[in-house]
Amino acid sequence: QLPLVESGGGLVQPGGSLRLSCTASGFNFDDTVIGWFRQAPGKEREGVACITGYSNRRYADSTKGRFTISRVNAENTVYLQMNNLKSEDTAVYYCAEYYRPEARECTIDGGKGPYLFWGRGTQVSVSS
Repeated sequence: QLPLVESGGGLVQPGGSLRLSCTASGFNFDDTVIGWFRQAPGKEREGVACITGYSNRRYADSTKGRFTISRVNAENTVYLQMNNLKSEDTAVYYCAEYYRPEARECTIDGGKGPYLFWGRGTQVSVSS
C-alpha cells in the first residue's frame, strides 16, 4: 500500500483553527483504526484522538471539546478539526493506523498504542 500521508499543518494564532487530514491507501480503509498523535520538542509523543471504522472515537483530555476527529471512508481520509488552538498544541502531528475489522473501540494511551503504520507528520505551530 501507499504511505499514510498527513496534510493541513501550518502556522496559526492562538484561538485559531486548522484542519488536518490523513489519507491512506485504499484497501479496506473502513476496516482500519486511525489515531492522531503529536510530539513537541523535548517531550514524549502523546495521543490526541482516535477513530474506528464505525466512527467510535476517543480524545485526549487536553483536546476534548476543541478537537473533532472524523472519517470519510470513501476518500480513505480521516480529518482532525482543531479549534481554539493554544500554544501548547504546537507539535508535529502524526496519523497512524492498524488493521482491525469491526473494531468498536480505539486507544491512544501510551503515546503509541497498537498502531503499526505511521505517517511522517505535519507541523502545527500556534503562535502570536
